[in-house]
Amino acid sequence: MFLNKHTSFLLFLLFFISTNAYTQRQSGRVYEFLNLSQTARMTAVGGYGFPVFEPDLGMSLMIPSLLSQDHENHLSLNIVDYFDDINYGTVAISHYQDRLGHLSGALQYIDYGSFVEANEFGQVTGHFSAGEYSFQIGWGRALNEQFAVGSNLKLIYSSFHDHSSFGIATDVALSYHNQERLFAASLIARNIGTQITQYHSGNREPLPFDLVLGITKKLQNAPFQFSIVANNLHNYDLTYDSPVLLPDHFSDDNDEDEQNFQERVGDFADNLMRHVVVGVEFTPMESFSFRVGYNYRRRQEMKVESRLSTVGFSWGFGVKISRFQLNYGRSNHHLAGAPNHFSINTSIQELFDRPENGN
Repeated sequence: MFLNKHTSFLLFLLFFISTNAYTQRQSGRVYEFLNLSQTARMTAVGGYGFPVFEPDLGMSLMIPSLLSQDHENHLSLNIVDYFDDINYGTVAISHYQDRLGHLSGALQYIDYGSFVEANEFGQVTGHFSAGEYSFQIGWGRALNEQFAVGSNLKLIYSSFHDHSSFGIATDVALSYHNQERLFAASLIARNIGTQITQYHSGNREPLPFDLVLGITKKLQNAPFQFSIVANNLHNYDLTYDSPVLLPDHFSDDNDEDEQNFQERVGDFADNLMRHVVVGVEFTPMESFSFRVGYNYRRRQEMKVESRLSTVGFSWGFGVKISRFQLNYGRSNHHLAGAPNHFSINTSIQELFDRPENGN
């Protein structure tokens, strides 16, 4: 009865609130830091989490239905040297409770640095800082050997000088694992919620809702794992009209129909790919993994035509040393630079358990 009640509640919440969130616009949203990559592994494969076959507390922060008993007393520390003096990170811990199920707690923050305050005459009057924070409680429970559900509850605080806002949000997730076929899939509705207090009274702004489908396929006889993540499934059109690129009014009438057809096909393919992030993991040995990813939308929005470079591509690796799993991720956002993402994962129980002395 406990399992059925909670499962029904999660499915109802996913249907009801995500239907309302369908109409949310992409611009003018608050708490966008919630969509930043939370672990180095996510960063390396394009910036989104995907279902995995091994215990990974970092992935379960985005997909709470991945929480399992294998996450018992795990600890995850993440830090990102972003741009200029901006940095952000995540601290997470997990625990299993017989009655409630698999639980996690996480603190996510972003520090925008220090700013100079000046009046309209350019006279410096002081300094101020800005930052945003989210305290997250996660829950996950298996329905059977293949299906699991989960949810995150987030309390959010944002402060910019003398303007602040407090909000609440939740994630709802459903996961499928087929260990025999080495196939996994997860559906997640993220950041369903609202502002409780606004930056400006009476001006309520939407949260960065996202409906995400992640699929993972691991090869049986080769050390490769492929992931495809489709994001923003609730919003088909992720493009925008550039004021610089004007339509061509001088094309021949005979070629107009063919040109329009080619443009429609091209626009459809471009819009479709803006929803897709692909990643590959190469694991030649249990203690080492190399990862690469490609985010098409990031490349289209951030590239410079005269110098395409590797914008949109990402890479990283993971190394297991003793009781620690060390991960590094680097993602090329634009020509200004690429943030470095570092993660450390460990089991608290293994960390403090001393091996028995054979003497």
